[in-house]
Amino acid sequence: MASSPKIPTDGGQTLGQNPFGTLNAAGLPSVPASIVASSSAQPSALRVPPVKNRGRVDIKRTTAGRGGKTVTLVTGFVGIGLPEKESLCKKMRNACGCGGTVKDGDIEIQGDQRDKIAQILTDAGFRPVFAGG
Repeated sequence: MASSPKIPTDGGQTLGQNPFGTLNAAGLPSVPASIVASSSAQPSALRVPPVKNRGRVDIKRTTAGRGGKTVTLVTGFVGIGLPEKESLCKKMRNACGCGGTVKDGDIEIQGDQRDKIAQILTDAGFRPVFAGG
């Protein structure tokens, strides 16, 4: 049986502290000078993120089907998933000091908390609209 050549497992040449130190930029497109100049002119700490308009959401106060208990219902979310709704719900519960849940794609917060919820949604980039009674 012929012996096959062994493959070295020592990693070859030493990479030092930077594992990307041996890479080169050959074949990559160059960055336009205008982008380089604008990114160096304004430090990242001073950049203000653009205001996003994430759409309209309705804030309703309702008691239907809850034994007379008042809840604030936030509906009309478009384009966001369940994890983001749950994080918004958690912020609302903490700010209002009450319970709440995400049910059927809507956020329900116990009590009449419309003003606090509207402020949280505005900060998150939504356009809250008070609807219903």
